[in-house]
Amino acid sequence: MDYVAEIALEELEFFAHHGYYEEERQRGNKFTVDVKVSIPFNDNNTEDINNTINYEGLYKVVAVEMGQPVLLLETLAANILEQLFALYPQLTQAEVSVAKHNPPIEGVAARSKITLKRSR
Repeated sequence: MDYVAEIALEELEFFAHHGYYEEERQRGNKFTVDVKVSIPFNDNNTEDINNTINYEGLYKVVAVEMGQPVLLLETLAANILEQLFALYPQLTQAEVSVAKHNPPIEGVAARSKITLKRSR
């Protein structure tokens, strides 16, 4: 029987230097990332890790991109998605959410957050 497997990592925490304003990039901030990918999954070989995507690999993609400062959260999420689709040809769909804690606005906000989705 064929399935669709959704593999997710939630609330990955990073301290990084992303932001539109120079002060944000210099000071740095806490960010949270969620990533979810979908792949076809055949139950004939459910114990073979090569039949899925190892979440350690997903984490490494996110960690590398988090270490490369960008101005916009949208750019960051798009870069993560591009790397995931380049590394994992079996991906059919992926979603990345990036949240910046305590964004620089006049009011109080716990986080600003964007979500990008892509399908193949």
